This record gives sequence, structure tokens and C-alpha cells, in this order.
Amino acid sequence: MSTLSRKEEHLRICLEEDVETPSTWFEYAKLVNDSLPGIDYDSIDLSVSFLSKKLEAPLIISAVTGGIPRAGEINKKLAKAAEEHGIGFGLGSQRAMIEHPEMKDTYYVRDVAPSTLVLANIGLAQLKEYSLEQIQGMVDSVEADGLCVHLNPAQEAFQPEGDHDFSNLFEKLRELCDGLSVPVIGKEVGFGVSRETAEKLKQAGVKAIDVGGFGGTNWGKIEAIRSGVDFSAFESFGIPTAASILEARTTGLPIIATGGLRSGVDAAKAIALGADLAGFALPMLKALMNDGEEGLGRFIEKIKTELMRKMFMTGNKNISDLKNSKTILLGFLKEWAKQRNLLTTDS
Repeated sequence: MSTLSRKEEHLRICLEEDVETPSTWFEYAKLVNDSLPGIDYDSIDLSVSFLSKKLEAPLIISAVTGGIPRAGEINKKLAKAAEEHGIGFGLGSQRAMIEHPEMKDTYYVRDVAPSTLVLANIGLAQLKEYSLEQIQGMVDSVEADGLCVHLNPAQEAFQPEGDHDFSNLFEKLRELCDGLSVPVIGKEVGFGVSRETAEKLKQAGVKAIDVGGFGGTNWGKIEAIRSGVDFSAFESFGIPTAASILEARTTGLPIIATGGLRSGVDAAKAIALGADLAGFALPMLKALMNDGEEGLGRFIEKIKTELMRKMFMTGNKNISDLKNSKTILLGFLKEWAKQRNLLTTDS
């Protein structure tokens, strides 16, 4: 099957099938209530800087689609909303654009998002197929501020036409990080980043990590649906997003938390655990497809409001305060952190 046909199937399955695995473990992270916050709700500052880009809120619309005709309209509308609401935007995998240059228009969004953070996207396995010059050209053509390299062996294992050779890719990644003109972000796609993987990514030269934790859209399940393979034995495989944030924060690199975030409260917990940005993909896509651009805008503002309310209730006047706030770990998350030696004095 061609890359373009596969992308059309991915989009259809995401919108029509049950592909989520709601087990982020954010329910095991608690922020402490402050009944005397000493701050003015209306003065709470959500703004952040990420990869030298100023955002009005620590949010990003994570990679959704690209490379098929209707993806162009979807990406334009998502990116326009990101620009209007002061949040970041991530493109879907651009392999299709390299294979089919005429598909550039399905990825190019700078005409509607001239100033916000835009992240390009390519798969780790594709670093064997394409030269640094090709990838640099791909990034330049969409005027991206950074490049996400998605790490997806669990997805590829179930994809009928998947890339199964992940050998010698560390060196390829390091060469890319050394030679590319924009920062590289290591990005999982739903199975979480371990501390060991995070450290390897740091050694390779990535400037940030998107944990892509277990608990949201399950790309292994999507590929299993496509190929008719029984996925039941793997339903619980992966590092839940909350745990993956704890794993990745040990590197000291900036972190994007994606994987099952569905509210501003989830975003607040992710940031308190160590993330710098909170990413939403499928909920943004569904808000757009179900309720149009106005509905998408309402959803983004709802997330912002929930985040502000949670910050007010816990006495945090800005994102820096939230990142340094006390977080109580319970149950599975606490046990994971103990066994993995991830506990700090703040958790």
C-alpha cells in the first residue's frame, strides 16, 4: 500500500474506531490545594518560551496528519487555531511529502500561522532512506522551527508495510542533530519514553523530548486494525504518560507531554510532573471535525481555562511556579517511581 493510502486509512480509523487506551496514570498524581493562594486569578500568566518561540500558553496541537488531499484543509484549520490562540502546532509525518513533493501544500501552514511554533516531522527509520539535505529541504519548505523525529518501533511492528530494521539509527540521529539547522525533538507515538531511551536521545543531540506516553491514541492498535491482527495481548504495553514524564525529566531536557491528555487539569499535572508543553492531538482533531473551527477554538479556550483554574486553586501564578509545585504520587505511579528510582523531594 502506498504512503498516501496508508495515511488516508490512519485518518479514517482515528475518527471512526476505538483507538484510545485511557490509562495515562494522571489520576495517580495530585496537586496540593492552597486555600490561601495569595494571587489574583486574572493575573495568572500562562505564557512560556519553547525553542525560542513565545507561546501564550504551554500547549501544542500535536502531530495529526498530512500527505493526503483533505489533510491540507485539516492542517490549515488546526494551525490557524494554534496561531489565533497562541499555542504550538505539529505536523504529521512528512515522509509522504518527500516521496510526493506535490503534497507540500497539505503540510504548509505558514500562510495561516506566521508566528507560532511549527514542528516538522519524520520517522526515525526514514533517516536511513533520506539524506540530511533532503530532510533539511523538507524542514525549510514548511518553514518549521524544529523537527520531531518519531520513534515508533511498536507501531512499525504491527504495520503490514512497516520498517522493521532499527539498527544503526542512533548514529543517523546524531548526524541529523549535528547537521540540521533547527532543533531536533525525539518523539514517541504512544508507548512512552524510558529514562534509558531519554538519555540516548540526549547523547544523540536532541534538544527536547516528546514522551508520547501510553494512555491516548494507540498507533499499534491502529495498525493492527488495518492489518486484521489480534492486538489483545498488547493492549497494556507501554509506559503511561505520567510515568514517562518522570522518566524523561531526568535528562534535564525540555519535555512535551503527549499521550492521552484530555483537559487543562491533565496539562497542569503534566507540567507539575516536569513537562514544559502539554500536547493534544486526537481531541483537537475531533473538536474540529465534529464542531468546526469555532468548536475547536472553544475547546482550546476550555483547556486554557481549566489550566488557569487549577493553577489558582494550587497557588501558582505562572508556569514556572507550577513546574516547581509539590506533587503527590499515589498508587501505580508512586510504585513505578520508587522501583525506577525517580522520586525527588518534590514528589
